[in-house]
Amino acid sequence: MLKKFAFMLFAGLFAVPAFHAAAAETRIGFVNTEKVFREAAPAVRAQKKIEKEFEKRDQEMQRLAKQLQSMQEALEKNAVTMSESEKRNKEREFGELNRDFQRKQREFREDLNQRRNEELAAVLERANKAIKAIAEAEKFDVILQEAVYAAPRIDITDRVIKALADGK
Repeated sequence: MLKKFAFMLFAGLFAVPAFHAAAAETRIGFVNTEKVFREAAPAVRAQKKIEKEFEKRDQEMQRLAKQLQSMQEALEKNAVTMSESEKRNKEREFGELNRDFQRKQREFREDLNQRRNEELAAVLERANKAIKAIAEAEKFDVILQEAVYAAPRIDITDRVIKALADGK
């Protein structure tokens, strides 16, 4: 029993420094994906492309919203002077337009989110290639993209953004 304890103690003495030496050589990096999506040239281009693509539909939605607001204000203003049937017709017309607006607004949001996700997926794919190239070139062992906290010294986000701007 004493021999076994002595052996484990002896093995432990060598294992601890070896572990610390390996840990000391480990290189860890961190990339702030949200910052890449905000600042990287391909992400900015994708955002502008999406804005241009949805510009006409957005203007149509704004026009419909103003029309609804005007219709509601007119209904409230003139409700006392309208006949009961005229009031019901205007309220029905308002309700139909409001439902149409809600449906179009929901479709607009869904289409916009789908296009945004498609474009961001393409940017993320390019960013991951850039991250991998940086990791291999600079001999990183691990690069994290999600963290509660990352020390600024391990943050390589700006290098990734620059690599994406350079077209890598």
